[in-house]
Amino acid sequence: MKLISDRYTRHAAGLALIALLAGCATTTPPPIPQVTKDAKAIVPDPHNGTMPRHEKFNALAQAGGFDVLFVGDSITHGWEGGGKAVWEEKIAPFKAANFGIGGDRTEHVLWRFEHGNLEGALNPKVIIIMIGTNNTGHRKDKPEETAAGIGAICAKLHARFPQAQQLLLAVFPRSAKPTDEMRKINDDVNKLIAQYNGHWNIKFIDINAKLLEADGTLSKEIMPDLLHPNAKGYAIWADAIVPEIQAALKK
Repeated sequence: MKLISDRYTRHAAGLALIALLAGCATTTPPPIPQVTKDAKAIVPDPHNGTMPRHEKFNALAQAGGFDVLFVGDSITHGWEGGGKAVWEEKIAPFKAANFGIGGDRTEHVLWRFEHGNLEGALNPKVIIIMIGTNNTGHRKDKPEETAAGIGAICAKLHARFPQAQQLLLAVFPRSAKPTDEMRKINDDVNKLIAQYNGHWNIKFIDINAKLLEADGTLSKEIMPDLLHPNAKGYAIWADAIVPEIQAALKK
């Protein structure tokens, strides 16, 4: 498996993504922020140490048979941890696959898409996307760059599965207070990706208010580490998206 590592190849990958964004127009393209072609958030890059799980996704993609696909980072991965019981009860009956990996940023998801995750018999009718908080937490990327990375993910999904309903979740809140720097960065990302709603079969869903206290603080009763939901948080997420999944599968 060839890894994108040298500067020239990363530059070329950035150009290829920009071309994809320009050409993916079976429906009106969303207003994705314009960023430099070498912005890290849009340049596919492998996530070291996660190849076994990545290869597992490739095998699942080859086999297919899933109607619902979850894409994301540790918050999605966590459906197999703190959210496992909720998944088994409320999500698994829809024939769902979890393509989430802890620590992933937007560029890691893009790399996976170019290295087998979207190949084979995989043909989901609904795709749930939760990504971006690690762009904030690891690098404090500019909101425009993270939003562009999320847009590039949506573009690739739409190009591969043009009939699929994309349910794009607002990046979940993090940190205790609404004034915390990383919370504010995620909030700004969400303002940008909210504008993707209605384009490329994207429906933007913001459940963040359901995860927060009335004063905007984030409780450890929902996210013990102020980042990852516990079972209660996953139940809130499931209750918000199950009706959307049901509606999309009836189309």
